Amino acid sequence: MDVVYFPDDPRPPRWMSPVLALGNFDGLHRGHQKVVERIRRSAADRGATALVLTFDPHPPRVVRPDKAPALLMTMPQKLAALERAGLHGVAVVRFTEAFSRLSPEQFVRQVLVDWLRVSEVWVGADFLFGYERAGTFSVLRALGGQYGFKAEKIDPVRYKEFVVSSTRIRRLLSEGRVDEAGALLGHHYTIDGVVTGGAGRGRTLGFPTANLSTDNELVPPTGVYATTADLQGTRWPAVTNIGVRPTFESAGVLAIETHVLGLTADVYGERLSLSFIQRLRDERRFPDADALREQIAADVRRAGRLFHNISV
Repeated sequence: MDVVYFPDDPRPPRWMSPVLALGNFDGLHRGHQKVVERIRRSAADRGATALVLTFDPHPPRVVRPDKAPALLMTMPQKLAALERAGLHGVAVVRFTEAFSRLSPEQFVRQVLVDWLRVSEVWVGADFLFGYERAGTFSVLRALGGQYGFKAEKIDPVRYKEFVVSSTRIRRLLSEGRVDEAGALLGHHYTIDGVVTGGAGRGRTLGFPTANLSTDNELVPPTGVYATTADLQGTRWPAVTNIGVRPTFESAGVLAIETHVLGLTADVYGERLSLSFIQRLRDERRFPDADALREQIAADVRRAGRLFHNISV
């Protein structure tokens, strides 16, 4: 999959009559997936190139940083997910304060027409663009008529009684409702990073843990979760504690500690992807190490029953 950046990179010559999905695509949730599938079908029917255009950094970081949300994905995670979705390429706009001042027509002319030479553009129903978000779908469709491309929109996607949106998913994750967030995403919420050394208490208790250092901005709240851990190309069932270890420390630093069921290898320094399946309980202080050990054993048994009923 080709990845190019505006304004630095030229448009790859092999991109033929691009059919483009335009948006932020944070989380690549069910609504985003519907847009991506639509452009893939349209591009295949026309022998064209299926592309996504997104922005880095996330536009609110530039135009209203005090209200910018924590993101569901890092840029590497987003690009990897878009590649798995079968896209031919991703165009990334380097979003700056100067770029934010482009009018809707300037954005369309400079990026969609002069740079990408699009033949078709798809957006979500609520997507806005250009200076002060003045560009609506009606504006995009009118500009498409002027510059010779087709503009289409996707209606909001609903899952059960909810409209799927990145904002709703962030709220669910911030409340620890990782299973509900996963249902709206269409995949489990995942953070990734590098395994680092810890205090070694988990091994002393009989449940060694991999401590994760992550660049993900949105980490679920403190508590114990059934998770899966992708390590060295293998997916493992796991139990993860996010918290400050109150049994041992009065003012501990937040840590993400994962006990990978069945893993005995040393994984320090390895990349780890952690997917959240279900919240098991709150983190709490125990009277001593023995009581904590018993609770961890119960957590592992509960997670094991859960994993027995689902495909890891």
